[in-house]
Amino acid sequence: MTLITLSDPRSPVSEAYRTLRTNLSFSSLDEPIRTLVITSPTPDEGKSTTIANLAVTMAQGGRKTVLVDCDLRRPSLHAFFNCQPEPGLTNLLLEKDSEPALQETEVEDLFLLSSGPLPPNPADLLGSKRMDQIIRKLKDVADIVLFDAPPVIAVTDATILGAKVDGVLLVISAGRTKREHAQRAKDMLEKAKVRIVGAALTNAPKDSSIGGYYD
Repeated sequence: MTLITLSDPRSPVSEAYRTLRTNLSFSSLDEPIRTLVITSPTPDEGKSTTIANLAVTMAQGGRKTVLVDCDLRRPSLHAFFNCQPEPGLTNLLLEKDSEPALQETEVEDLFLLSSGPLPPNPADLLGSKRMDQIIRKLKDVADIVLFDAPPVIAVTDATILGAKVDGVLLVISAGRTKREHAQRAKDMLEKAKVRIVGAALTNAPKDSSIGGYYD
């Protein structure tokens, strides 16, 4: 898996990720976002690619960033950064006294907490008081903590986790995400009193009017 923010940092796509970083910063000037869940309505809409690239731009912008793989069903973030899948989050959740096993990445100021071994009860673990303690610990060592969570409609994990953090960013894929699925995900999060900070559109066609500037 490649990250375009590293392989081609001058591309329009990389610039779009930096714009997303800026928009998130300006959307919360009074109450800065310190913990953010990134998810999608359904699978295969680009949430993990989005969060990995956003994390790179956050760290490049001078913020100490911790990326947490909370997709305890189909974890993938370790593959983006050539890290180990375990030990990780589930080890922390099950071992009361352990400290976060943060792995360094090739990006300065960016650290990864992998998923760890896959548990039989992800939603229960993410909803536990122990998860609250882990979030507080991570906030103590980072400027921002980004959580990759499973799709909203598929399982309850993202909704449960979203209630514990400052906000949720929904990833919507152009030409793939169905309008009714996006609306359903929004309704499910709002019903649980989860703050939706916005949506990020992936797979959008390139705007030819600005392409020449970047080329």
